[in-house]
Amino acid sequence: MAQHCINELMKIAIPKERWADEARVAASPETVKKFVSFGCEVVIEEGAGERSSFSDTAFTNAGATVKKDAKNVIGDADIVLRVQRPMGEQDGDINEIEMMKTGAILIGNLSALSFLEQAEGYARKGLTVFALELLPRIGRAQSMDVLSSQSNLAGYKAVLDATNEFTRAFPMMM
Repeated sequence: MAQHCINELMKIAIPKERWADEARVAASPETVKKFVSFGCEVVIEEGAGERSSFSDTAFTNAGATVKKDAKNVIGDADIVLRVQRPMGEQDGDINEIEMMKTGAILIGNLSALSFLEQAEGYARKGLTVFALELLPRIGRAQSMDVLSSQSNLAGYKAVLDATNEFTRAFPMMM
């Protein structure tokens, strides 16, 4: 039996990550295809996957609708997926929190303990928030444990970066 979104019209938004050093995107075309198969509408901001080597066309082919700006993507979304916390009023030109509708669900690495004022802002806005970095690192939560998976990737990337910087032969045993 196929799984379905709670509401056939449930809209999942994937905005562009605006933090300077963030190259990831909150969903891949493969994930979008899964959401669409569950009966969800998926909207992604134009260029959101570029730094992760996912084209807008790949997302469109997976069933997403690509829209030009953040307001049109997250403004009426039921669920907003993020890699990192959204931009707030103190962060720059765009306030993504104010763009979200009351009652929306926000999911991502939100740095909730480091940015308490912003976490309070989520509550004032009436958002339901899942800060994935706060999920316990236990067996039952392992499939959602973003810290372990991202640490594993960071360690792998560190070795690749080291091989690029190392000026001599790099034996396979290293």
